[in-house]
Amino acid sequence: MRKLAVLTFLTLDGVMQAPGGPEEDPSGGFKHGGWVAGYWDDFLGNVMAEQMKAPFDLLLGRKTYELFAAYWPRMGDEVPGAKELNGARKFVVTTTLEKLDWANSVRVSGDVAQEVRSLKDQVGPELQVHGSSMLIQTLLKNDLVDEFRLKVFPITLGTGKRLFAEGSIPAGFELTDCRASPKGVVAATYVRAGEVKTGSFAAEPTERTG
Repeated sequence: MRKLAVLTFLTLDGVMQAPGGPEEDPSGGFKHGGWVAGYWDDFLGNVMAEQMKAPFDLLLGRKTYELFAAYWPRMGDEVPGAKELNGARKFVVTTTLEKLDWANSVRVSGDVAQEVRSLKDQVGPELQVHGSSMLIQTLLKNDLVDEFRLKVFPITLGTGKRLFAEGSIPAGFELTDCRASPKGVVAATYVRAGEVKTGSFAAEPTERTG
C-alpha cells in the first residue's frame, strides 16, 4: 500500500484557507488570504523541495485543482516545484468538472473514500494532497491520511477553513521531523501511530483501615 501524505500550510489556530493570496479562496468572507507571504524564505523553499523531490502522484479537490491548473502549466522548469507538479499524475476529486486540461489528470468521483482506498492499494509513488481542505475532511473521517507535513506559521486568524474540522476521528501520530525557520515557522512531520492514548493524573484512592 502506498503512503498518502498531506502537505499543508497552517496557522497556530489551525486555519489553512488561502495561504498564497486573497484570490485563492475568499469563501465565507475570508479576508486574510496570502498570510504565508510575509514568512516565506529559503528555509521553507528548501523544505518544500525536499518533500517533493521523490516521485509522487497528486490527489486534489476541485478548487485546488483549478487554482493549480491555471498557474503551474505556465511556469517553466526553472521555477521551484513546477517540473514536479506538472509531471505528476493528478487524481481530481470532483462531481462537476468534466474536462481536465492539466496534463496527466484523471477524474475521481463516486464513493471518494473507497476510490482513495483503491488508489492507495495500487502500485505507484506516494499520494500527496496539497490544499484541498474539503477533501482532507473526507480523508480524516475515513482514516486515510498516513502522514502530515505541516508548516505552522506564528499567526492566528480566528476565522477560516481549518485542517482539523469537526468530524476528524481520534487518532495518534508520531513526530518524525521538526525544524524551525528563522522567521518562526515550524516544519513538522507526523506519521500515523495507532490510537489515542489516555490516562489520568488523579491520585489513587487510599485504602481506609480500621
